[in-house]
Amino acid sequence: PPGPAEIRTFTGKWSATGTRQVMQLESSHQAAIFRVTGSLLLEGKQRLKRGFKAELIGFFDSLKGMLGSSVWTDEHGDKVFSELQGDTDFPSSLISGTFLGGTGRYAHVTGEYTFKWRRLTSSEYGKVSGRVVDLKGWARLGSPAASSDSLEDQ
Repeated sequence: PPGPAEIRTFTGKWSATGTRQVMQLESSHQAAIFRVTGSLLLEGKQRLKRGFKAELIGFFDSLKGMLGSSVWTDEHGDKVFSELQGDTDFPSSLISGTFLGGTGRYAHVTGEYTFKWRRLTSSEYGKVSGRVVDLKGWARLGSPAASSDSLEDQ
């Protein structure tokens, strides 16, 4: 498996626009679906790449929290996949992402990142824009670890 020297730490900035649909359930209970896309710029000596197109699609329930999936695409078309979750204070809460792999050079990426979402605008027609603050994380590139598991006769 990759060693600690192959861990790449990063910080970043992400501005995004998209849509959101909200359903009022009970007086203090809402559910919403959303999709945003925009430019993600990473900083750090060992970052994955400088820039990505980042897309996020998610579901929020004011009683259960937020779940989402994200795809970061670099200038060569290689993609990084991740899943996200946040608590019921979304969008002001800390959102956590876990890398699930990708395509091309990111095929076996692992790691985690966190950020907070700051909504800049929201319209009655479902349009939303915002930016990510305090984005930071780590990633490990590499080939899949060789399996050391063996089957034993019982």
